[in-house]
Amino acid sequence: MSCRHDLVTFSTRKKSPDLGEYDPLTQADSDESEDDLVLNLQQKNGGVKNGKSPLGEVPEPDSDAEAVGAAKPHLSEVATEGYPSEPLGGLEQKATSSIVSYVRTSVFLLTLVISMILVLVCAFLIPCPPRDLHSTWSRHLGPQRGGDLSPLELADVNGDGLRDVLLSFVTSRNGSAVGVSRPAAILVCLSGMNGSTLWLSPLPEEARDITCLDLIPGSVAETICLVTGTHKMFSAFNATSGKAIWTLNPNYLSNGTLAAPGVVLPDLDEDGVRDLVVLAIGESQPDLCFLLVSGRTGSPVGRPVKYNIVGVGNLIGPQVYVTTNGAVYILFGFGNIQAVALRDIFVQAQNRDSLPPSLQIEEPEWEKRRSINLSELIDIYSDGVELLQMVKAPDSNCSNLLITARQGLVLLRGQNLTPSWTLSLQGLHSQPTPGYFTDDQTLDFLLQIQDGVGMKKMMVVDGDSGSVTWTYNAPCHMKETPTTSAVTSDQKSVFLFWAEGMSAVSPSSDAIPGTGPPSLHHLYLLHPAFPSLLLDLANATGTVTASEVGINDLWKDAFYVTRTTGPSSEGHPAPLVVSKLSLRWALMEGQVVQLEDTTPKIGRGELRRFLSRIKFVDLPYQM
Repeated sequence: MSCRHDLVTFSTRKKSPDLGEYDPLTQADSDESEDDLVLNLQQKNGGVKNGKSPLGEVPEPDSDAEAVGAAKPHLSEVATEGYPSEPLGGLEQKATSSIVSYVRTSVFLLTLVISMILVLVCAFLIPCPPRDLHSTWSRHLGPQRGGDLSPLELADVNGDGLRDVLLSFVTSRNGSAVGVSRPAAILVCLSGMNGSTLWLSPLPEEARDITCLDLIPGSVAETICLVTGTHKMFSAFNATSGKAIWTLNPNYLSNGTLAAPGVVLPDLDEDGVRDLVVLAIGESQPDLCFLLVSGRTGSPVGRPVKYNIVGVGNLIGPQVYVTTNGAVYILFGFGNIQAVALRDIFVQAQNRDSLPPSLQIEEPEWEKRRSINLSELIDIYSDGVELLQMVKAPDSNCSNLLITARQGLVLLRGQNLTPSWTLSLQGLHSQPTPGYFTDDQTLDFLLQIQDGVGMKKMMVVDGDSGSVTWTYNAPCHMKETPTTSAVTSDQKSVFLFWAEGMSAVSPSSDAIPGTGPPSLHHLYLLHPAFPSLLLDLANATGTVTASEVGINDLWKDAFYVTRTTGPSSEGHPAPLVVSKLSLRWALMEGQVVQLEDTTPKIGRGELRRFLSRIKFVDLPYQM
């Protein structure tokens, strides 16, 4: 009992915080009891052998307190009278908290695993949009044999968000096997991403024009490509597969041949698909024939409608013009511009007076220009017309008429057909390129005028006043080179044209000496923010016959596609090359050509920072 009493006394002294005052006698008894307790505990645990503990640890001298501390876990297990053991509720709480922690960890890990699985599934099932990694490519299509026609069109045919390249050319018949007839021409579609061939289709004759569009407004139908030949071919192709949807029967053209590309009209037969009109010309010039064609089936919508036209000059049109009120007119002529209401053609083709709703509208300002004898033809302009194009009018839902004539350039207001301005020029034979050069949000025009042998004058005309805002002479031995433009996000345009190698000249000279061989032509870019310099983007050794600019909406980039024919030798046709160039990439890699000294001079770093921020948008120049 003494040992038990001593144990209880020790436990009470250690556990209770309220032991009263210090008593020396009691302390002495406690010390003796503690010594006995230590000995008893050592004996109970197996004692000490050879001065070592059972665990093989050497006891340190004066380590009574440490020995007592080591025995504390055993003391807590001893039940004493008057002191109840630890309640079971604490154990239950600890067990519950352990279960909660386990559940939380399991839920977190399960959520993490499910999220990772969903991310991987989305990465494989939802492909990322293809990036136009190929900033430039060039494709050699082999030799071609044909005339001066170089049709070129851009359209997204495979749904990757990047416009692809469609062109047609006459193939060489050399090397054909006996009894095997090769097609006279071929229609090819090249990938806009890397220039690979997507599809090709044979054509019975050389193509005059390729136009890709959607004949069903407001739908997600597949793109249709209309191909007009040089003789009697007029076909619609599926742009995705390259297969012909329909072909106009040549017998409907009688003895005439197609004089111009087909033109898109509103839906005349009310089948939900826009219809078309083609212009055929007979052996003699006065015989002009309009034929309405169904956009769904390619069959004629009524009989041919003939007009006797007498004129001198180039064939103009046909082009479709829609007035502010919605009246539809067809513009055409020989060296002049005349208009005929589409409703008049429809009435004669159908031989009936009932009209669809789209043709029941008239334009008073146009109708009062009819001849005194109330002819169906309306005189628009008749003074040596060479080219006609429609440009978007500012703050209006109609277009203006830009007329290139032998005497110069004329802009007619589409609302009332009155001249907005006239610019007298000589030697203008190519179509002006519209774009935004000034800050008035009105379309301006880039012109190239033949100025002597091997020289041409590049000129920008203000679309609001008709005044010349920028001009420069450039060496160029190619007769007619294509010019294009692209719109940037700040409502400006960059203008692209071809010339021979240029360098800065002295202020007293207006001519620019060529810095390269005449056969090497360079692609130059003009930005309205820096009119005193040009950017040399690329060069070509052949003759550039056609060019187009497409927009990559995803990356806010523009790409420049050219159709080039190389030099041909005797007995060998010229090779055909199609090339693509990313403009944003070319802007950073181009060489600066300083046209004149400016104060202060533009730093190279400032120019590069400005060019790196340029973004291109798809904005049409006509309604």
